[in-house]
Amino acid sequence: MHIAWLGKKSPFCGNVTYGREITNALLDRKYRVSFLHFSQPQGSYEHHLEYQGERHNWSNCDEISLPFIYKSQIYTIPTLKSSKVLLRSLCKLKPDLVHASLTLSPLDFLLPEICEELNIPLVATFHPPFDSKIRNLKSSTQYLTYQLYAPFLARYDRVIVFSEIQRDLLIKLGVPGDRVAIIPNGVDERKYSPGYSNLKFQLRTNKLFVYQGRIATEKNIEALLKAWKLADMGDNCQLLMVGDGPIRSSLQPSYGKEHNIIWLGFVADEQQRIDILRAADVFILPSLVEGLSISLLEAMSCGVACLATDAGADGEVLADGAGVVLDTQGVTAQLKILLPLFRNHPEMTNLLGNKARQRVLEKYTLHHNITKLERLYLEIANKESISA
Repeated sequence: MHIAWLGKKSPFCGNVTYGREITNALLDRKYRVSFLHFSQPQGSYEHHLEYQGERHNWSNCDEISLPFIYKSQIYTIPTLKSSKVLLRSLCKLKPDLVHASLTLSPLDFLLPEICEELNIPLVATFHPPFDSKIRNLKSSTQYLTYQLYAPFLARYDRVIVFSEIQRDLLIKLGVPGDRVAIIPNGVDERKYSPGYSNLKFQLRTNKLFVYQGRIATEKNIEALLKAWKLADMGDNCQLLMVGDGPIRSSLQPSYGKEHNIIWLGFVADEQQRIDILRAADVFILPSLVEGLSISLLEAMSCGVACLATDAGADGEVLADGAGVVLDTQGVTAQLKILLPLFRNHPEMTNLLGNKARQRVLEKYTLHHNITKLERLYLEIANKESISA
């Protein structure tokens, strides 16, 4: 089967990881994959700058660049001719199916019309984060995104989401239930596994707490930093901030080495990120809104005790003892109490780390993810052949 994958290769974010892991796995299972994404033409100076310093280990596959005006980790603004380039490319490729890992761009709304014209089945993975309880301004903004997308998602042959909560929300907004499929994110449990790391020795610390992700408002970073400062964790504990983003420059001066906080920045090398997680005692994700955090699943797969808010599907992943689930309200107060407990009780971190690893093995492996995706592809392909 030939899959035309429409997704992202930069800038680095969860959507990039999602696309890389799934397309590589599909190639391993002998699918033909063509990757269409917003990029400068290959070989151009702009293309070189776009990927400079990023090493994502993409497998070789057909690659087509779509023109754009602007793109970020959150959304993309295509040029006016991007839809024509996409239409022309799909006509030439003649794929059996288009899978769009939606990049939050105006092109998302045109895809059903383009694929209907070409009679190609269309699948979407819908990533936007959310807080199902709609408890704050950020989550309300995300709810508007779901409202905006719902009428267009109803025209896709299938829409993949990560949890029951997300599925129920789309159905409530008018997307037919039989078109919404739940396929959670998955991680390669062989790569992301418990193992040796000498990072704590390099950092000269006994306990290592880690945040990994965007340094952005919706991630609620300042609540974690305030809690760390208030908890007065001592010189034997360090908090490692892995990632970059728009509010790093405003936060870093007030929360630095004097508080045993290390700002590592964005880490492009995957093995280095794995080494960080293997060294970690506790992984913390204080987000206001989420989809299903791949960083959280990676930490769990490495056997790290995890604390995360019940934003998006993260609370669902950690439910029933696989981790500690925080309310999105009052995160600082909750962490101020919990951080010293995890510092003082290593047996608790070991137990939760083992349970986190087991939860991934049960429900969130990449192999399981791809198998469910294959079944969905075959279901759509068979339906199309019958209707033809």
